Formats: sequence, structure tokens, C-alpha cells
Amino acid sequence: MSTTRTDIVTNCEPVFDRNGFAATGMDALTKAANVSSRTLYKHLGSKTGLTIAVLQARMERFFSTCTASTFDELLTGLERWIEAEGARGCLFLRAQGEADTLGAGAGVSTVVAEYRRRLRELIGYLVVNELGREDDTLCDELLIIFEGATSTASYLGPRAITAARSAAGAVLTKGDPCTC
Repeated sequence: MSTTRTDIVTNCEPVFDRNGFAATGMDALTKAANVSSRTLYKHLGSKTGLTIAVLQARMERFFSTCTASTFDELLTGLERWIEAEGARGCLFLRAQGEADTLGAGAGVSTVVAEYRRRLRELIGYLVVNELGREDDTLCDELLIIFEGATSTASYLGPRAITAARSAAGAVLTKGDPCTC
């Protein structure tokens, strides 16, 4: 069921993604959402409130879209995400970088930290699922590979996912005691 708030958030996310958070003015946001500034403020409180709502919605959409039982499946999900959404790097990282300029530091940081926690938790689950044991170092390495693929896809395109698969294969093989 669509609501005015949901519609505003959905319509403003691509504007932030294309133009950045600080550089996007309220006129562009109200135009994209097809609402008055009064309506936008009524439903989201401020540009900071809208920024946080956009990040929360994107996080939920990402995790519901990129389901996986292996790291390779997670990379396949990232590949599909990039095909559908485009490759402009991590929106959460960009929002964190602009948070102080927006005057939204704490609120944005909280959402970004939650996204990072959930991503790290998912990768931890995938490591246990693939290797049958926890391995924090391996989780960190795979997280770096995932984040690197997200970032480099903006200029390497699909080759970033191919390279991430190769790197992940090497890291997972190294981490699997059965293959040593």
C-alpha cells in the first residue's frame, strides 16, 4: 500500500543517488516527489529526515533483494542490483561523507552503521554457511571485496563483479581448511 510518505521517499532516492545529498535542493526534491514543500516537511520533517528515510528504505530494499546462501550468490545479487540501480558507488558511504555538510551527522551515521552491521552479519552468515565455522578475518576480507566491487563498478562496470568473484574464490579457498 502506497502512502504519501513512501511515495516521497521512493521518488527522492534516485535524485539523491544521481546528484548527492548536499547538492540536491528542496526544489528538486519537491519536484521529483510531485508534492509541495509543505507536504514534504509534513511527512518527513526536514531534508535530514528525508535523507534518513531514503537510506532506511534503500537498506530494506537492498537486503530484501540481495538474499544469498553463498558469497557468490551475494555477488550475483550485487550484480543484479547494479544492473537495475546503476553503478555510482555506495549510497551509504556517500551519505556519510556528506552528513556533516547536511547537518545530519548523527542520524545519517546511525543508519549507515546499521547498514554496515547488517552487511557484516550477512557475510558472517555466508562464511559459516560455506565453511561450517566462524572466521572474523575471512568476514573482513569478504566485506572489503564486496565494498570494493560496489565502488569500482562505477568505473569498471561488470568487470568489478568478475574481479570480486575471483578474489573471493581465492580468499574462501585460503580460509577452507579442507583445501590446504
